[in-house]
Amino acid sequence: MSRRTALGARVLATATRAEARAYGLRERRVDVGDTTLAVLEGGPVDAPVVVLLHGYTADRVVWMRFAKHLVRDHRVVVPELAGHGASGFTTGTGFSAPAQAARVATLMERLGIERAHVAGNSMGGFVAATLALAHPDRVASLLLSDAVGVASPEPSEAELQIRSGRNPFLLDDVAAFPEFYAMTMARPPFVPGFVRAAIAEDYVSRREELEEIFTDFFGVATLDDRLGEITAPTLVMWGEQDRLVHRSTAQVWADGIPGARTVRYPDAGHMPMLEMPRRTADDYRAFLERVSPRP
Repeated sequence: MSRRTALGARVLATATRAEARAYGLRERRVDVGDTTLAVLEGGPVDAPVVVLLHGYTADRVVWMRFAKHLVRDHRVVVPELAGHGASGFTTGTGFSAPAQAARVATLMERLGIERAHVAGNSMGGFVAATLALAHPDRVASLLLSDAVGVASPEPSEAELQIRSGRNPFLLDDVAAFPEFYAMTMARPPFVPGFVRAAIAEDYVSRREELEEIFTDFFGVATLDDRLGEITAPTLVMWGEQDRLVHRSTAQVWADGIPGARTVRYPDAGHMPMLEMPRRTADDYRAFLERVSPRP
């Protein structure tokens, strides 16, 4: 790692910790049996619980600015799933949606959480929906943001690349990172160039790890035939400019889950909660008030 990218990595880590503290989010580690998860947690301990799950190759940071708008009156738990971020990677751990959902269930047990509103973006949405099927009594509601886990009626740009034999998530050189990064969001938050360079270098260095996670995660059956079994009130949230998961996928989730509501953002990409945190958090709070009104 060059001196410039090493500086970028240090600046990113320092800024992330400072931002988390500013939002009232505390860092901790929780043993979930086969691994230990890094977790951000904030808000009143006796308040309704919201669990926020990130996507493939992402980490808990993508939810922080969204969580900022919830911590006043919710207990917010943001884990980094196995293989990601500070939770670390160990080959052979198992990274499928059922495996990750089982760890989230264990995490809830270890934290004394009987029931939670569970939100997931991308891969995290697949994990959240799997958790709702496996433990319907533990999931008070679902937020599925640009979620994978069902067959898409129309292929996304990323899916077309994968079909052609080029996986846009698996990079051999930092020079390819800007193209991939542009696919992840339509409205990315500002990141200094030297910090983005550090992110790119770290991303490329983890190629083999990310390939194992990808193989595990995308090697399991989708939930198309089981959506009708989901009983949790569900909000489907989607960025219309998503280049990783086609916007037509939102309708599959909405049509399949009884009573699901949908909110779409014409100007957002794959991560609306990061691209427009206040607006998406306001919509989510309104949904929570409908499905679980406060006394």
